[in-house]
Amino acid sequence: MTDRRSSRRYLTVMLVPDRGQESHNFRLSYAFLRAMAGLAALVALALTLVAGSWWYLAARAARVAELEAEIQALQGERERIQELAGQMEAIERQYGKLRGFFAPATAPPPSDVWVPPPTGGRRIPAARSTASASLPTSWPLTERGFVTQGLLEAGESGGRDHPGLDIAVPTDSYVRAAGGGVVVDLGDDPVYGYFVVLDHGEGYATIYGHTSLLLVERGQRVRRNEVIALSGSTGRSTAPHLHFEILLDGQAVDPLTLVQQP
Repeated sequence: MTDRRSSRRYLTVMLVPDRGQESHNFRLSYAFLRAMAGLAALVALALTLVAGSWWYLAARAARVAELEAEIQALQGERERIQELAGQMEAIERQYGKLRGFFAPATAPPPSDVWVPPPTGGRRIPAARSTASASLPTSWPLTERGFVTQGLLEAGESGGRDHPGLDIAVPTDSYVRAAGGGVVVDLGDDPVYGYFVVLDHGEGYATIYGHTSLLLVERGQRVRRNEVIALSGSTGRSTAPHLHFEILLDGQAVDPLTLVQQP
């Protein structure tokens, strides 16, 4: 029977000390050496894993520090935003106080312009009014317009007379009564185009010419500032405008002595 130990391979390691001391021999089998080499490899692998884990944890720790710094910065921004919000609230309160100082104590009065209902382009008489007569002292338009021609008497400036004001305004602007009165005449004239004549009493009358649409009828009473027509360029006219006259006992007077342009 063969001895199994005799078939094993061994490695002998001799240690020879200095100064003639006795040497020592160590006999190591290859199986033991292989086991030690495997153990060393495991230890090296474990050390490698530990080192890698340490680097990973160090990187994570650095990232945590960066995140903490970002959180602190965001908290600072949040505090500044809250401070700004407080300042805005204080400004809004101050603005509210100022607005209360300058706001009217009561609601503004309603507009005194009486606008007729839509008529779809047809001349439908406005409702009968019980308004009383009053002197023509209101501007005959709901907008300022531009006075292109004033009152001219016959022979003045070497030209023909012009008994009223020509006020340039866009087509279909509201034409309103300069005062309360009665519609005594209206129609289509070769010179004045579509026109309206109002009697205000006390010898005063007003004429509104070159309109594009009439919104009243003969005999109708109208209030001051009631819309009676829409401006246009009918009759002898070269551009959209309103011709406005004021008559006193049949004689033309300068409208600007009674009405004021806004």
